[in-house]
Amino acid sequence: MNILVTGGAGFIGSHVVRRLVKNYPNYTIYNLDALTYAGNLENLTDIDTYPNYKFLKGDIVDSQYINELFQTTNFDGVIHLAAESHVDRSIEDPLAFVRTNIIGTVNLLNAVKDNWKDNFEGKRFYHVSTDEVYGSLGIEGLFTEETSYDPNSPYSASKASSDHFVRSYGETYGLPYVVTNCSNNYGPYHFPEKLIPLFINNIIEKKNLPVYGDGKYTRDWLFVEDHAKAIDLVFHKGNNGETYNIGGFNEWQNIDLVKLLCSVMDKKLNRSQGESEQLITYVKDRPGHDLRYAIDASKINKELGWKPSVTFEEGLEITVDWYLNNSEWLKNVTSGDYKEYYSKMYS
Repeated sequence: MNILVTGGAGFIGSHVVRRLVKNYPNYTIYNLDALTYAGNLENLTDIDTYPNYKFLKGDIVDSQYINELFQTTNFDGVIHLAAESHVDRSIEDPLAFVRTNIIGTVNLLNAVKDNWKDNFEGKRFYHVSTDEVYGSLGIEGLFTEETSYDPNSPYSASKASSDHFVRSYGETYGLPYVVTNCSNNYGPYHFPEKLIPLFINNIIEKKNLPVYGDGKYTRDWLFVEDHAKAIDLVFHKGNNGETYNIGGFNEWQNIDLVKLLCSVMDKKLNRSQGESEQLITYVKDRPGHDLRYAIDASKINKELGWKPSVTFEEGLEITVDWYLNNSEWLKNVTSGDYKEYYSKMYS
């Protein structure tokens, strides 16, 4: 079986690729990544010599490349993770998110439709999305698979659009698909623009910890390896045409999360308790900032038996240890050195 994973050099994608390569030696896993700033092959050095792993440098926005790829390789499944994913970047450059998240997804759908044609038996297109498409919750309630879409940022709007395109190809062309919407991921190999890895690095370097607004924005946190397990499960056992929400059952207000992280880091770095908290700085809120996200993951639990394996406290401890033990990776990512190395290798 040939499986194409898009965005496989990114944060979530690298965990998915690693899991599939190691757990399914009879599969060939093709990792397609454009190696933009968040795509880093250092995330996958432990499997790059496996015989069932192949890396492809390419951009899903390039329809000619995508069409030729599908014509030359018979893919049995696609797990689509490639996306622009940072809300702040989407506010600065919405069109980049339209190109990758919408046009790139449609390019893949067209290639799948044209090359699988009417023979969809044993085929599957798996689209990985976000809980941000649902908009913002109040202090109560949870997002379910039936929650109406109400995106509030260019990022979430682009992901909502791509979700709709996937479902429309299912209805219009009979394309076999599944969609999952996940909560905030965290864990090893996370690019340090997102809250947890950014603050880990800032604490190490004793830089300010910028917290938006009053810090009371609430997110549900999902350990990335638990997410990879869920993706594996949905890809193999999920029902076509279904949506599954994947959440960590770990709701935290940002300020409480940051204070917990400061406490863990002070302990790990042998600093006095409370030292890192002094780095917290409240900054002007960003536009379109959703108050609260929270996932009801009961469907995937009841139908497929998935549930998180770690609490947030346990996952955070694992994450901090990984970053402290992989200082060279963090240094390369924050300096940008990895980009020059891999751009030369795959130019």
